[in-house]
Amino acid sequence: MKLKPAKDLSEEDLIKGAVAGKREAQHQLYQRYAGKMLAVSKRYARTDFEAEDILQDAFLKVFTYLKNFKGECPLEFWVKRIVINTALKHQHSNRHLTVTDQEEEWDEASEQENFDSQHGYEELLQLVRELPPRYQAVFNLYAIEGFSHKEIGEMLDITESTSKSQYSRARASLRQALQNLENQYHERVIGRG
Repeated sequence: MKLKPAKDLSEEDLIKGAVAGKREAQHQLYQRYAGKMLAVSKRYARTDFEAEDILQDAFLKVFTYLKNFKGECPLEFWVKRIVINTALKHQHSNRHLTVTDQEEEWDEASEQENFDSQHGYEELLQLVRELPPRYQAVFNLYAIEGFSHKEIGEMLDITESTSKSQYSRARASLRQALQNLENQYHERVIGRG
């Protein structure tokens, strides 16, 4: 029996088919979420190759544990959480994530600042990838994924204040990197003139 096109299948039908081991349902589920989840994994990876590895590992977990999905949230959120956890474990197992549990001062005023950049997505993604891994993880979890510092602390086994401090330092590092890009741009423009 052939399944309907992925866009026509309900989330529930996709789950039932995938859990039943129907390859077409599994393929459609993967196709529906892989693009968005690759973007998530890229924010935690150092390279596109590493992001693809994270994505593949995460989807293996999705298909293994899909039978346990209770539907308490949209499937996309559940899959995203698996991708994030897989990325964090990947960083930790590769010794990229060396987080200290040191109490550090956090400047709450920096929270009010906004990154106002005219740079492209790929350029900004590369700057985030160049952050020290512990800052990269905290920055992504807080600024992009929307977790609280308390939740991040629990996920990374650090204190809430350490999460806040590392986020603040990540922002400062990104601001400096953006300023350096602006300076390079202006030097190239002036050099031509």
